[in-house]
Amino acid sequence: MQTLYWFTRDLRLHDNAALLAAARSDMLLCVYVVDPRWFATGGLQSKAMGSHRWRFLWQSLMALERSLRPMGQRLHIAFGPPEQVIPELVHAHGIGRVVRSRLPGTEEAAQWQALKAALPGTVFQQFETLSLFTEGALPMPLAELPDTFSQFRKQVEKTGHRYSEQMRIRTLTALPPAPGFPEDNRGECPPIPEPVHPLQFTGGEDAGLNRLREFLFINHGIARYKETRNALDSWDASSKLSPWLANGCLSVREVAESIAEYERRETSNESTYWLWFELLWREYFFWYALKHGANLFRRDGVQRKRRPATFYGHRFKAWCEGNTEYPIVNAAMNQLRETGYISNRARQLVASCFVNELGLDWRYGAAWFQEQLIDYDVGSNYGNWQYLAGVGADPRGLRQFNLEKQANQYDPCGTFIDRWGGHAEQPVGLHTVDAADWPLS
Repeated sequence: MQTLYWFTRDLRLHDNAALLAAARSDMLLCVYVVDPRWFATGGLQSKAMGSHRWRFLWQSLMALERSLRPMGQRLHIAFGPPEQVIPELVHAHGIGRVVRSRLPGTEEAAQWQALKAALPGTVFQQFETLSLFTEGALPMPLAELPDTFSQFRKQVEKTGHRYSEQMRIRTLTALPPAPGFPEDNRGECPPIPEPVHPLQFTGGEDAGLNRLREFLFINHGIARYKETRNALDSWDASSKLSPWLANGCLSVREVAESIAEYERRETSNESTYWLWFELLWREYFFWYALKHGANLFRRDGVQRKRRPATFYGHRFKAWCEGNTEYPIVNAAMNQLRETGYISNRARQLVASCFVNELGLDWRYGAAWFQEQLIDYDVGSNYGNWQYLAGVGADPRGLRQFNLEKQANQYDPCGTFIDRWGGHAEQPVGLHTVDAADWPLS
């Protein structure tokens, strides 16, 4: 059988059960589809993908192609809607099977169903490669996923397992040949912009594995992670693994196993546990997205709590541009816009400001994060925004941070604010009137 393997958020050879299954073929066509719709501004005033993530993604694709070539393979990068690209390749190469990793997200699910309907004679298979656990290994049916993370964590910890060990595989060393090397149209993809600031993030599987080794076994950052993780602007204060995890350059099970190895070889303490704890948050939101589907993107969230329906265009613009009355927020938003990354603490602060001080619809903030972040992950992003907005998985409801207190605690000398230009010359106040204000439909 000839198989098309559709790379998505699994841009790696290690621990990739979907690619392993696809490799059980006579011939294998490896494909990545760049959807032009990612780069168009949507209804929430943002794009699905901005320049920072596009740069990281392209680096990851080039790294994957370099890894495939020694096995006689190459990566076919197609620019176009998947609903058009995949059928064309299936018909052109006599493909009998299409394989990919299972993805959360309503658009991804709709595309998969549309392809199955368009290609009734083709076998379609999905495999779980993006999570710690397979659905069958969860301690509850997906439909009964707890409403809060704490309940989920307690049930997982009762099992005594940190990931589905039976699903983890080593790096592939051989792949079947490709059915020729058809020309692709990667040249039609958007150009790769130069970064504004020198970046420490480089896309690709090797870069992700190197960062994992560096943080755990070279710098031993994991041993003090719980004490340092809230720093606003320090490379080694946190793992910085999220961009590679989000793009699938790094397997989350590889990270979990490395944590366990560190605990066996070096030390086991509250900080080493806390890194796995953060992986479990990511896991929860992965299944949360699959369970709740379209409700992940609704203004009233999964709790169906009514939220304000007025949108202040000038406030949204000021927040995006780092031009509010709150220096700590401005600094973080400037850093995000210029680098594509901000710390977890900074994300909580700017989201709290967006929802509470600025009184804006949380979905617009989530969409801006989606465009800007190099580590955008649909479940974590929209799940966390719902959490902060009080319409998601937080039993306490709406959360609000005291921004002045947070600045004093995490940036007492104002170093972060000064570095990222947090003191706006003419900040936009809450009572400014702008003709761009409009009610949400």
